[in-house]
Amino acid sequence: MAGNDAPTLIGGPIKPIVSVKELMQYMIDPISDNIFDAVYWDSGKSGVVKHVPKTNDDWDKVRTGAVSLAEGVELLKIRRPWTPEGDMNHSTGPNPPELSPAQIQAKLDKDPVVWEAKIQALRNAALEIIEVSKRKDPDELFRASEDVDEACEACHLEYWYPGDAAAVKEWKNGRARFEKPAPAASHK
Repeated sequence: MAGNDAPTLIGGPIKPIVSVKELMQYMIDPISDNIFDAVYWDSGKSGVVKHVPKTNDDWDKVRTGAVSLAEGVELLKIRRPWTPEGDMNHSTGPNPPELSPAQIQAKLDKDPVVWEAKIQALRNAALEIIEVSKRKDPDELFRASEDVDEACEACHLEYWYPGDAAAVKEWKNGRARFEKPAPAASHK
């Protein structure tokens, strides 16, 4: 494939084998842990300990997660069931926490551009992680992993559990975000 030409599938259309829910559960979510588990802080008896990728293997694992995520989210563009057959996605009863597969499909049918935009946002965040993994900057990785988290959450709040939007906003407003300290001012 050269330039910006649309891809041509060899052998015809792709036939999905799992639902969106299963694709998330068995592929996209687990591989994203290569990114999310790469930079974290532990608080214990010896104080706060920062864990970061240190070796080439550590950074390769981050890059594997980012490449797999960037390519894997493209599979969400293939029409497939939202949930496995018979799974109503915790969408029954008073104030159900999740939308039903029919409700999700109705949202997609109403505005497919939003679905495509959510997929692209996650792909862009994964591409950002690929670039960060080349530079091997743990602080930048931490900030970029938040972009992946934001892209995931924005899609879930649109299509999976929109009723949680207020609670998520409240949680985000109270959460700390890592920022590099400003250089110390010189005193003359």
